[in-house]
Amino acid sequence: MNVITDSVEISTRGHTDIIDITPQVEQVLEEAELERGNLTVFVSGSTAGITSIEYEPGLLKDLPEAFEKMAPTGVTYHHDEAWGDGNGYAHVRAAMLGSSFTVPFDNGKLLLGTWQQIVVIDFDNRPRRRNVVVQMIGE
Repeated sequence: MNVITDSVEISTRGHTDIIDITPQVEQVLEEAELERGNLTVFVSGSTAGITSIEYEPGLLKDLPEAFEKMAPTGVTYHHDEAWGDGNGYAHVRAAMLGSSFTVPFDNGKLLLGTWQQIVVIDFDNRPRRRNVVVQMIGE
């Protein structure tokens, strides 16, 4: 059993920017030369999250609209009172989504569904550089 840790760097626009990182993650897995196991992706930072969706135009609108209903912008958050950075909503959204996603792999390929991609969602109120850790456990 091997454990290999790598990372992917991305630039985001913030404001619920949804970025498909599936090709980069597949490349990291290919370079690791592992056949089977589990791969975890983890986005560093407390205002971004990671999940899987069908990366298509309708969902790229639906998902931000859903988050706006659950943790709206333009309202006061206690976090904003403490730090004055106006991104309390981003912290709440990121906590709701979660910072990691795990997918099994076999024959050196991610076992994602046909219409399933791995996405990072940056909720912050400004563009960011994000580090996405990719850790593989397998053989």
